Amino acid sequence: MNWTKEWKPLAWIGAAFLACFYLPIGSARFDNAVMESLLLVKWYAREHVLLCLVPAFFIAGAIAVFVSQASVMKYLGANAPKALAYGVASVSGSILAVCSCTVLPLFAGIYRMGAGLGPATAFLYSGPAINVLAIILTARILGLPLGIARAVGAIAFSVVIGLLMHLLFRREEQEKAKAAAVMPEGDAARPLWQNGLYFASMVAILVFANWGEPDRAEGLWHAIYTWKWALTAGASLGLGAILIGWFGVRWWKIAATAAGCGAVALVVPHQPLLPFALGVLGLSIIANTDNDEMESWFASAWTFAKQILPLLFFGVLVAGLLLGRPGEEGLIPSRWVASLVGGNSVWANLFASVVGAFMYFATLTEVPILEGLIGNGMGQGPALALLLAGPALSLPNMLVIRSVLGTKKTVAFVLLVIAMATISGMLFGLVAG
Repeated sequence: MNWTKEWKPLAWIGAAFLACFYLPIGSARFDNAVMESLLLVKWYAREHVLLCLVPAFFIAGAIAVFVSQASVMKYLGANAPKALAYGVASVSGSILAVCSCTVLPLFAGIYRMGAGLGPATAFLYSGPAINVLAIILTARILGLPLGIARAVGAIAFSVVIGLLMHLLFRREEQEKAKAAAVMPEGDAARPLWQNGLYFASMVAILVFANWGEPDRAEGLWHAIYTWKWALTAGASLGLGAILIGWFGVRWWKIAATAAGCGAVALVVPHQPLLPFALGVLGLSIIANTDNDEMESWFASAWTFAKQILPLLFFGVLVAGLLLGRPGEEGLIPSRWVASLVGGNSVWANLFASVVGAFMYFATLTEVPILEGLIGNGMGQGPALALLLAGPALSLPNMLVIRSVLGTKKTVAFVLLVIAMATISGMLFGLVAG
């Protein structure tokens, strides 16, 4: 036996055996951490997979099938004007206002279609970080200075991180630009405005289905929340009409799916996930049994789902085991975190950035968590550092980014986010403190 080739598998087997042999089952902290990891996965499956990830997979699949590579290169490619590319990336990401996991299929879609590394990573950061509702909530609950600092920092980060990623890997970007220079413009199957409305309807479904309840029962945000499922249904009907009129889907299939969803919504009006799930099932069946374009769309969406979902669930399990759910305990005691983020030292800001980068935050949950930490002595600088690093990154997020960009680029992206969040936190701490 050639042990030079077999020592690595042997080492992994030995490590796994020792880990199983010495599992601290019976320890209150370990048992609670295991339960927390399972509860976090359960919560994630209920709150994010159906409403967030499934629409994102369909959008990512549509990008791969219905958006020409030449069009992506024109606006987001390595040869695109920098102001245009980074402007489009940051604005489109902020409009979606999704969490760090939901943005991943969309990021993978535009990157594989030829988007430059800089604009693609700007989009990757801006989606979860530049969330208008989260910024408003931050200003209202944590104070106006922190809300303004978060808004300015997040917008600047998306562009600066993208530019730095481009500079770090500029040789590869130059090669991509040379390849793009000889790429012919493909023939579009339908006008740009039709594709635009097609994507807008799917984005509307994603946004309205995940519209969170604001802290005050008044104003525009609450009005949208009150009508979120009606707006989601309207966007779904719009998508159905577009599929019939411009994509050649048989009308009776869309009508049957809409009728089924409507009937379920009337029978169980307080369970909106059921008609939503039925709509997803109906759309999947339609896409697999209609025409070649629809089959290609579903196949592309399914490819993203197979790649991303296992990594996300594994990452959520590990994040829950180590840190627990928001407000709960994992293997790492929360009091350690609270005791290490006081003041405005380099260490406090760095620690807040690292914890924020690895912990999973659902959209808007970072605000009440920070409210509790600030009440326990967290400094203003570390609070901003966590706000800038936390929503944009998480352990599940990193695993998927690595599968798209590779280890080197993923490490660079994570380190840039942590470093810039740390520096921003220190500067804000000096000004605010």
